[in-house]
Amino acid sequence: MASGEEDGAVEEKETNNKKKRTKSSIATAWLTFYNIAMTAGWLVLALAMARYYLQKGTHKGVYRSIARTLKFFQTFAVLEVGHCAIGIVRTSVIVTGVQVCSRIFMVWFITNSIRQVQNQESVILFLVVWTVTEITRYSFYTFNLLNHLPYFIKWARYNLFIVMYPLGVIGELMTIYAALPYVRRSGMYSLRLPNKYNVSFDYYYFLIIVMLSYIPLFPQLYFHMLRQRRRVLHGEVIVEKDE
Repeated sequence: MASGEEDGAVEEKETNNKKKRTKSSIATAWLTFYNIAMTAGWLVLALAMARYYLQKGTHKGVYRSIARTLKFFQTFAVLEVGHCAIGIVRTSVIVTGVQVCSRIFMVWFITNSIRQVQNQESVILFLVVWTVTEITRYSFYTFNLLNHLPYFIKWARYNLFIVMYPLGVIGELMTIYAALPYVRRSGMYSLRLPNKYNVSFDYYYFLIIVMLSYIPLFPQLYFHMLRQRRRVLHGEVIVEKDE
């Protein structure tokens, strides 16, 4: 009788292990596909920006030429928050959420909505930074998932951000700052009293709060990456399988 119970327990354990391996294989396959697609998407953006500049000889109009592709791939990145939430990626939902949502906000509620800032040099600055960063990041995850990670990609992933991250923040802040006069004059996305909801919202002051929020958030995210850099480049185990 005891032997039968033990056999049943062994069979149940083997079944559970098979299910776990199947789920892990599906998750790895999906993450590999996702990261390849995102690498390709940002490569397309990089080539499109370079081709436009070489043909026109100016940065003006670059954003409009790549706007649809940028909006698609940057919005698609919201899936990364879901990856963290369901546990197929071992990284902080909060850290990933802040990074993804800030990007989506910059694309949809600043650059896309306020056409007057689209030709600002600061827009080109953060676009170039995002593009280099994302091509490096997604290719890193792709090769890591395939267990064939070239050292130069690993090196780029954990070194380029030291310069790129601050430059990207500067570009984003300068773009929001450039948008403030247009937001104030137009009253866009603002809700004035009196209204049937009896609430007010001023997008102009909201953007100022967003700019101020970079003060506490940027150091936290930056030092988080520095900690990851120390772990990886000193030969320690990588905590994140993907982001």
